[in-house]
Amino acid sequence: MAMRAGDRLADNLQRTRGALRRGWYWGADYRWATRAIGRGLLRREAPHGYAHGWLDPVLLIPGVLEEWTLMRPIGDRLNRAGHPIHVLPELKRNTITVTEGAALASAYLIARDLRDVVIVAHSKGGLVGKQVLLTDDEARVRRLVTVATPFSGSGLARLIPSPVVRAMSPDDATILDLAGRGEVNHLITSICPAFDPHIPEGSHLEGATNIEVRAMGHFRILNDPEVLDAVAAAAD
Repeated sequence: MAMRAGDRLADNLQRTRGALRRGWYWGADYRWATRAIGRGLLRREAPHGYAHGWLDPVLLIPGVLEEWTLMRPIGDRLNRAGHPIHVLPELKRNTITVTEGAALASAYLIARDLRDVVIVAHSKGGLVGKQVLLTDDEARVRRLVTVATPFSGSGLARLIPSPVVRAMSPDDATILDLAGRGEVNHLITSICPAFDPHIPEGSHLEGATNIEVRAMGHFRILNDPEVLDAVAAAAD
């Protein structure tokens, strides 16, 4: 009996530590995002150097309620490696539907006649990127690299009153449709955080190249060295 009581106490302590740790990462996530958003308001324009590079072009697609500037650490890293970087200011904060976002991205690629493109996307941006792949009749996109994308939706989205966020629910029609379309999954690399406070279901995608990283969070991982290395390796 004493052993069982001791085991229960140890289990409760472990659960408490786990909850406190997850709470810390949740708070750290929002602190990083708040600072990144603030910096983005001061530097909205893409750096001049983004237009230059000798490797395959990269198109950045941010998540819901995000501007492209939140992905600046990834853009900077890939540009230093030799990729020209493209952004979609017209996407603004990505509050339009996945289908509308994909149409905007596809039109951008066609207007500039970009080929062998690597789309690098965060969160909802990965859903937009997958929709682009599904409609890419000219095979302009070589690969989609996603970071913390809710391919199966997020149960937490049901708790948010905003329809833009609730569209990320697991039972949303677009989420279900994309989940059922696996013919392009082999072109996708999904980078999955060890713990994502916004996507308890995780970012694993059947048939894709899934890369598990030690980084925890949903936003701050966009500046994590391990994540940046994984994105760069997948893009190349």
